[in-house]
Amino acid sequence: MLKSMQKNGLRLSMFALACTGLIVATDYSTHEVIVAQQQSMQQQILGKMLPADSYDNALANDCRLLTTPYLGNAKPHPVYIARKGNTVSGYIVESVAPDGYSGSIRLLTGVNVSGEVQRVEVLEHHETPGLGDKIDRNKGNWLDSFTHKKLQNETDSSWAVKKDGGQFDSFTGATITPRAIVKQLKNVLLLVQHPELIEQAPACKAE
Repeated sequence: MLKSMQKNGLRLSMFALACTGLIVATDYSTHEVIVAQQQSMQQQILGKMLPADSYDNALANDCRLLTTPYLGNAKPHPVYIARKGNTVSGYIVESVAPDGYSGSIRLLTGVNVSGEVQRVEVLEHHETPGLGDKIDRNKGNWLDSFTHKKLQNETDSSWAVKKDGGQFDSFTGATITPRAIVKQLKNVLLLVQHPELIEQAPACKAE
């Protein structure tokens, strides 16, 4: 009886060890696939943020991790630097609009070196379907209203929704969401007026 129990216990142990090894191996191979997919998606979205002929560097590899109130909260956010030759030609800035109607809204903004918005993308939001979710590109083209817009100075009152005396439309029944995004994009444009803050920030960590 004792020998039988020992034999069965050994078999169970070996089976458990084999299963553990299989899980570890699967996790390792799956992790590499996931990382590769994430990098591919990152390159695709970064490639949309600035005109293709405005830079010749690998954007994902020229990244700074920046912590500043300009980016919406106290967490570090990546800022990608576009360069043409040895000259900076623009920035792609990840930031957060902290005061959306249903929580924070993650944004990605492409800005050229002249401070002109090239493209805005919403990376994540929890806004109300049918109202605030019009910030989604598949729900409308509202984000395109920022393309080629610049901030004249820190007190530029045009960077507000029309309800507040600015130039940007809001949504019927939903002013809080567009107001939050306009405010945060203004902060992004204020940031790029201080390129030394970006250049002096530490490099992003490799995955």
